Amino acid sequence: METNSRETLKADFDAFDISEELGFLLEEPLTNLPDYYRVWLDLANNLTDLIESHKLRDLVHKRWDSSAWDMYGRKDNMGLLRLGLPPILTYADSVLANWKLKNPTGDMEIGNMDLIFSFPGGESCRGFFIVSLLVEMAASSGITGALEVMHAMKTLELSGIQKGLVKVTQSLKKMKETFKLMHNHVDPTAFHGTLRIFVSGWRDNPMLPRGLLYEGVSNEPILLSGGSAAQSSTIQCFDALLCIQHEDETRSFLTRMREYMPPAHRQLIETLSVCPSLRDFILSSSSSDLCKAYKSCVSALVDLRNYHLNTVAKYVVVPGNHARAMGCPLRGVGTVLNDTGTGGSNLMVFLKSVRNTTQKALILERPSASKETEM
Repeated sequence: METNSRETLKADFDAFDISEELGFLLEEPLTNLPDYYRVWLDLANNLTDLIESHKLRDLVHKRWDSSAWDMYGRKDNMGLLRLGLPPILTYADSVLANWKLKNPTGDMEIGNMDLIFSFPGGESCRGFFIVSLLVEMAASSGITGALEVMHAMKTLELSGIQKGLVKVTQSLKKMKETFKLMHNHVDPTAFHGTLRIFVSGWRDNPMLPRGLLYEGVSNEPILLSGGSAAQSSTIQCFDALLCIQHEDETRSFLTRMREYMPPAHRQLIETLSVCPSLRDFILSSSSSDLCKAYKSCVSALVDLRNYHLNTVAKYVVVPGNHARAMGCPLRGVGTVLNDTGTGGSNLMVFLKSVRNTTQKALILERPSASKETEM
């Protein structure tokens, strides 16, 4: 039976493009591409200097006009549409596939990791993306646990469901502990005043109400959201597994964020979403241990979301309010980003909403077997 379970999980890892050790992270991101993409790779490798010297836009126009035609005579959209991703910087681009080891034989820890491409913001930029990556890596065992619960539900194997939930709980706690590294490696002023500008999009952005025109791709402006933690497949998988039912507007936003995820990861969320309800099964079960395992799992998710909410207050709300009070425009962006997430949501309203709906999923502990007997 153990062999069959391993084979089933291996098939899941392959089908949903998951690494058992790294979760949704790309296992070996390419630092070089074929010569056809050389001009774009050169730009990416020098992105920070080009932005700070105000040369990026002119060079992009030159590259686009002279060498961005594909073999069919059409403008090449950087391969993004072919990968099932929209033509904008996504969470998958900047976090899941944007890492390399300084020492290839060393461990995946923050001191031995670097970004393949970066933005202005110095060490705070590096710290933000690397810590986000390590949080994703901390989720790997939880993703495996979610798969185990999914399969155990098919045969109603209580021990399998419980063990899988324990893995998810432990993973969520590890994600929160890893998230704490953000405070040691990211300066709030640098994050709010510099980095957020480059990962923001042009959907629900008052400065680009009609979106952005992609020359050679569309005759009409396109509305796309910027890179956002809401584009992380991990938390949406846990939501789907635990049957967290978000409110209408929040649910619509999260569903839209799936369009910015790699297709295989998106498919796992959708697969978990249509499985028989784990929460309903536990509510109808007489197992006190199973109920406790579910409650611990949801509680850990609430804790993580509370911590995320408090961290966002530190890195977005507080510096935003300070900039507003000082009358300091954020490089032409003004106060637009003070209340809006990079994905386009009303930031604090959204985060409180997902936290509150997660709390609602908590199930009261069942009485112990001895108390049930006494009653």
